[in-house]
Amino acid sequence: MSKLVCPLLFLCLLPAVVPLFCYTCVFPAISPLDCIRFPMKCPPGQVCLSSRAVGAKGDFRVVLYEKSCILPALCGLSGEKFAMGLNFTFTNECCNTHLCNGAAAPTAPCWTGMLLTLLLSYSVW
Repeated sequence: MSKLVCPLLFLCLLPAVVPLFCYTCVFPAISPLDCIRFPMKCPPGQVCLSSRAVGAKGDFRVVLYEKSCILPALCGLSGEKFAMGLNFTFTNECCNTHLCNGAAAPTAPCWTGMLLTLLLSYSVW
């Protein structure tokens, strides 16, 4: 009987691994809207991400927001990407508590999204 008690006691003393839940976006959001988000269980070893990308072409400027799970090595990174005919500068911010990446995006003038739509429709023609 004591041979069975020792392994059971050892298992009880191990810390429980609790999965981290973060918000994730259905698709990236264009400012001033926050993304449509829902909680998601992150894979082991990942943290919550809030990413902000600012795109510009001349005087035109648009901000995209994204939320998800990410490897800690990608936290705090910033850089540039080219997409949709715009140069985007992005910044990744991370946190490691449940649903900590849920803060709403700061508001911006409502015409920003409309201008992006017009620009994208103009580039299609």
